[in-house]
Amino acid sequence: MEVILSVVLTIVGIFILYVVIETAVRKGINNSMIGQILEKKYELKEEHHSFLDKDLDNDK
Repeated sequence: MEVILSVVLTIVGIFILYVVIETAVRKGINNSMIGQILEKKYELKEEHHSFLDKDLDNDK
């Protein structure tokens, strides 16, 4: 039982770490000067929707 709990907690921890790193990298690139220049030059304004965008706190 303890092994299963340990595996589940490890998987949840890795998923949370993935979400945090992905968000930090995406915002870092989009807010950098190089990222903004590339968006203007190649018109790369893409909207990626994830399940986190449907959070109740994001209702407008």
